[in-house]
Formats: sequence, C-alpha cells, structure tokens
Amino acid sequence: MSRQPKLMSLTRMRDILEEHSALLCEQIYIEDQLAIIHGAAEVFQLVIKQDPPFSINDRRLGIIVRGEIDANINLVERHIAAGSIVYIGPGSIVSPVKLSPDLEIYGFGVSTDFPLPFAPNQMPQAFNGQVRDFQIKASQSDLDTTVQILDTLWHLVRQKGYNRQTAASLIAAQMHHYDGIMRQYANREPDSRNREQTIFDRFIYLVNQYAPMQHHIKFYADKMCLTERYLGTVVRQASGTTAKEWIDRALTTRIEVELRHSDKTIARIAKEMNFPNPSFFCKYFKRMTNTTPFDYRKK
Repeated sequence: MSRQPKLMSLTRMRDILEEHSALLCEQIYIEDQLAIIHGAAEVFQLVIKQDPPFSINDRRLGIIVRGEIDANINLVERHIAAGSIVYIGPGSIVSPVKLSPDLEIYGFGVSTDFPLPFAPNQMPQAFNGQVRDFQIKASQSDLDTTVQILDTLWHLVRQKGYNRQTAASLIAAQMHHYDGIMRQYANREPDSRNREQTIFDRFIYLVNQYAPMQHHIKFYADKMCLTERYLGTVVRQASGTTAKEWIDRALTTRIEVELRHSDKTIARIAKEMNFPNPSFFCKYFKRMTNTTPFDYRKK
C-alpha cells in the first residue's frame, strides 16, 4: 500500500454517514463506542469513497449474507464471499478493492473501551490480540446463530434508553460464538489446505504481529521451527513475493500509521520500532517510500 492509512474510527464513520442518516436510519446505528450495520451495503460504498487504505482502532465483527468483497486486509488480498463471518481487529490496515452490487452485510463495530463483561485475562482467544483478523466460511447453523444474535442486538439499541449491560452481554455472546467458530476452523485447517499455504498464512500472521520489532526472517523461521532458507522458499512460492518484502511492507505500513496518527517524535518511533538510531530509521524509511519521515508527516 503506497498511500498512508487514514483512521476510520466509529466517530469518523458517523461523520461520513451523517448527511445520509435519513435514508439509512433503518439500516445503521452509530454512536461513539458502538456501531451496527443491518444489511446496509450503502455504508461501505460511502466509506470506500474516502480514499483507502484505512486503519482500524476498534473490533469489527460481521457476516456476509449476500454478495462478495475483495479487499486487502493486513497486507493479504482477500476474497470474502457470502456465508463468511469476518473479524477485523485494532491495528488492522484495510483497503477495500471491490464490492459486488448485491452485497448485504450485517455486523457491528465496538470500541476497545466499550465495557464488556469479561474478567481480567478472560477475553476469548480470537480477540485477545493474538489474531488481528480472520475470515471464515461458516456452517449454516453457525450463520443462523450469528444473525439471531445480531438481530437481537439491533432491536435492543433502537429502543430509547436501551440497557447497555444487555448490549454488552450480546456483544460478548457474539464474540464467544466467533471464537468457537475460529477454533473449529483451526482444528480442521491442516487437513484441508496444503502445507505451503498453511506456512505462508502463519508467516503473515507473525509478521503482522511482530514486524515493528522483528525485521529479519531469522526470527520468524525460528518461531516456526523452520530454516530461513526453507521459509523464504515457501513464502516466495506461495505468494510470488519474498519474505523480506512482506516484512518491509508490514514495518513500513506501521511506521506510516505512527507518523500519521501520533505525535511521537521520530526518534521515539525509531526506538519503538527497534532501529539502532534515528539516522538508520530515516534512511530505511526513505529507501522504502522515497520520502523522509519528516516530509511524510509534514504532507
């Protein structure tokens, strides 16, 4: 992604959709900490006009009921078809590419500071930060349960002075439901996909998680108990791109987000991104983007 990601928070979405609220009021609900989409594909058409890519600072859970989406999510091109559940977590970089005309989506976005009824360290595994995003083709029974929970949440929030604790419980129930689907998918995944693709997906997951601090393929090879040469070969065969290029893409994207959306000094960003000094950091960024960190931030 060559363009700098723009923060697409729930508040920003509300501002974009405000002038269309009269037309979409039967399909969207948006407040600062919670947004619900009830079949409104128009929402995504309006958002995509804001010139992606976008950075996400909240949790978004959805289901594709009809149609399909092509998008770049955390460096990986995704084709998401009807019958899929979707999760995109905080820190993700998303660039919608194509939405089918018959697209129908149900789902919600919830901010990380929305009070959920989870005890400390008891967040479902799918949402505790280990996984940044997933898209899974779900069974019909799992899809039916997903829609039922969403419908109940939708009807609740449209009541005047709705009970937020009830809403929080419904959101938590959906998160547990998604976590269960993801666990089932993970258990059957090795049998349904070839080894190279499984290794590549694991590599991309680790890169999205560790690239700001770990810039060399050796770290990822060690993490996966593979040799550097074998991992590099598999990644190249599976994606047509070298492992180093994937690491550089993730690292550069994360730097761009920090420069765009934080007031941290360049020296501090360099330190947090595990560069030996600001000078080395600036040379690296200029080599990757053809501009200096200072000029990037200034523009």
